[in-house]
Amino acid sequence: MDDAKTLWSHWQELLGPYANVFTAPGWVRFSQWVTGTVLCWEEHTITQILTAMDLEDRWRVLEHFAEYGSFDRLSVECQTVRLIEECLQPRFAGYRAMALDDTKEHRTSADVWGTCTFHDQSGRSPNRASTVRAHNWVVLGDLVPGTPWTYLPHTARLYFRATQLPVSETFQTKTQLAATMFRQADAESPVPLLAVFDGAYAVRTVVRPLLNPSPGQRRIDIVSRLRVDARLYGSKVANPRGRKRIWGERLPAPENHENWDVLWKKGTAYIYGRLRQIRYKQQRCFWAVAGPYEPVHVFVMEVEGYDEAWYLVTTALRLSPEEVVEAHAGRYRQENGFRDHKQRLGMEECRAWTKEPILRTFNVQMVAQTLLRLLQFKLDEEEGEGNWWSPPEWNKGKHHPSVLDLRRLLWRYRGEFSQFLVDLEEMRKHGAAEEVRQAG
Repeated sequence: MDDAKTLWSHWQELLGPYANVFTAPGWVRFSQWVTGTVLCWEEHTITQILTAMDLEDRWRVLEHFAEYGSFDRLSVECQTVRLIEECLQPRFAGYRAMALDDTKEHRTSADVWGTCTFHDQSGRSPNRASTVRAHNWVVLGDLVPGTPWTYLPHTARLYFRATQLPVSETFQTKTQLAATMFRQADAESPVPLLAVFDGAYAVRTVVRPLLNPSPGQRRIDIVSRLRVDARLYGSKVANPRGRKRIWGERLPAPENHENWDVLWKKGTAYIYGRLRQIRYKQQRCFWAVAGPYEPVHVFVMEVEGYDEAWYLVTTALRLSPEEVVEAHAGRYRQENGFRDHKQRLGMEECRAWTKEPILRTFNVQMVAQTLLRLLQFKLDEEEGEGNWWSPPEWNKGKHHPSVLDLRRLLWRYRGEFSQFLVDLEEMRKHGAAEEVRQAG
C-alpha cells in the first residue's frame, strides 16, 4: 500500500456512515478527532491530536465540539454496530458473538468527573498506593472469528459506586449495565447474539434478562466461565403427591466432576493462537443462575498446555464443545483490545475533566480502534493478507498485524491526511453555503 489517496478513500468510506448521526460541521470535527487519534504519536489530547496534523488553528472549534457540540453517543455506538455488520457480517455458528468486560482508566484527581476509588492489586508493592482513583468502564465489542479472532469495541458505559455517584446520575450496577448494553446491540443486529463474558458476569442479574426477553426482543444465549461450586440440577421428576417440584435432583458441582455419570471425550479446537487437543466432559442439566426452566450444557475441559481444568457453561445447546471453548478463548482478544486502547489510542492519557468530554473521548477512541481493524480487513481483501505490511526486523516470526502496524501505515501519510481533512472541511462549507443559497 503506497497510495495515500487509496488509503484515504478507504478511511473516508469507513467514516462516511457517521455523517448520518452528526450535523455537517459536526461530522467534519468528528472525522478530525477520530483520524487525529490514530495519527497522533504522543499524548492523545486534542492539542496533541491537532498538532500532529498541523491543524492547530482548529483547536478552539474542536475543543468546543468536544464539550458542547451535538454529539449523540448512543447513535454513534449503534452506527458502529451497523458498520461492523455491513463490512464483515461476523458470524459464529449462526450467532454474532460479542464479548463484555470492564476495565479501569486511572485518573488521579478527585476533581475529575465520574472517578471512583478502587482497591489496586498492584498496591501490594510498597511504592504504590493500595487504593487508586479511576474511571471504571464496562465495554462491549464484537468478536470476529478467525485465526486469530478480532475484537471490535463499540459500546461502553461508565460505572459509578453508589456512594460516589455524581450529581444527576442514576445508579446502576455493572450487571444492569451489561444487560442493557447487550439489548442495545441486539436491536441493531440482524442475527441473534451470543454473549461471551467472564465468570464475574455469570450471575442471575445478567443471565436471566438475556434468556427471558421482553415482548419484541430476542433471546440472547451465553458462553461463560463457571464457578467450581456452581449449583447444578438434573431433570425434574414427576411427584404425584405433594407440592410440585421446581428443581430436580442436585448434581455434583463441577469441581466434583469425577462423580458425573458421563464419559470423557476428545477433540481439537483453535485456542489462544493454535490448534490444541482437548479432553472434556459434557453434562446437560439446569443451572441455578439460569433458572429451573433453562437447560444448559456444562463442560469440564482439559486443554493442552494448561494444568488446571476449565469449567464452562452455555445456554446455546446447538454449539459443539469445540465451538464453546473457542468462543471462550476468543474472549481473551478483548483483553488485548484493552491493552491497545490504553497503550496505542490514549485511554490512559485522557485529560478531560468534565462529563461530556470524558464520555465523548472514550467513544471516539473506541471508534478509532474499530475503524483501524476494519481498515485491516479491507486491505487484506484488496492487497492480500501479509502484502501490505511486513514484520519488524526484531520479530520476523510475527504473523498478524497489530494496531501499531496499522497506525504506522497511516503515519506514512500524515501530511496527506491532514490536507485531505482540510479539503473535506472546505467541501462541507461550500456544500452548506450552496444549500443556503438554493433555499433562499
